[in-house]
Amino acid sequence: MVEVNLEIAEKEFMKYVNGYDIKNSNVVRKIGHSIRVKEISKDIAKSLGLNEEYINLAELIGLLHDVGRFEQIKIYDTFKDSVSIDHGDLGVEILQKNNYIRNFIDDDKYDKIIFKAIKNHNKYMMEDGLTKEELLFAKIVKDADKIDILYQGVKIFWSKEEDRKNVEISSMSDEIYEKYNERKLINRVIVKTYLDRVIANASFIFDINFRYSYEFLKEKDYINQILNKFNFDNDVTIQRVEQVRKIANEYIESKIKEGI
Repeated sequence: MVEVNLEIAEKEFMKYVNGYDIKNSNVVRKIGHSIRVKEISKDIAKSLGLNEEYINLAELIGLLHDVGRFEQIKIYDTFKDSVSIDHGDLGVEILQKNNYIRNFIDDDKYDKIIFKAIKNHNKYMMEDGLTKEELLFAKIVKDADKIDILYQGVKIFWSKEEDRKNVEISSMSDEIYEKYNERKLINRVIVKTYLDRVIANASFIFDINFRYSYEFLKEKDYINQILNKFNFDNDVTIQRVEQVRKIANEYIESKIKEGI
């Protein structure tokens, strides 16, 4: 049995992030995000009936999934991969450099699983050729990551009146609306407006892998809470947003019934 000492891992994680500007709100936000994704990953793993070793491994991956974000914000002053660097790839590079991963877990048995999950967690499509275990843990952390981004949509994003107004006065691009109606995850590269970004996040539900995740999203009602933040006065926008809401609620319910 490989011991994953989460207490040691969390201490090392905090030691690492404290090397960055912890007065920066973006750094603080990513620390909180990492801790929450760790916890959600644990809950998903438990729901799948995984053993204690695998549950702990899922937690560790959740904790480390965004380790590249801190260096990204330091160097590029942005979290936009498209104009800086792929943070999943950077995270793997950081953990591999000087074998830094050993500061988080003593044994190298799960290194490949950890690296593959971190590398793929932010990809629009996961790479081919993953083993069954690599795919399992990549899916767990992807679900946990998306769930917490939606949580942030309720609690953090668009919390300022100016940010909400930017969404309210923008429109939903035809391409974004069409993709959502097709029940497809929206690639951020086609996002054009503030409202497009909201809908792109709402499309996360089309890339969820486990029944527990859908049950969680239904219970927390994140999609409805996010859409309720905005007061649109354009009739076309109102109609499209309500269609998004309808599709989201029906889709989540259907996936729970399917028992994926």
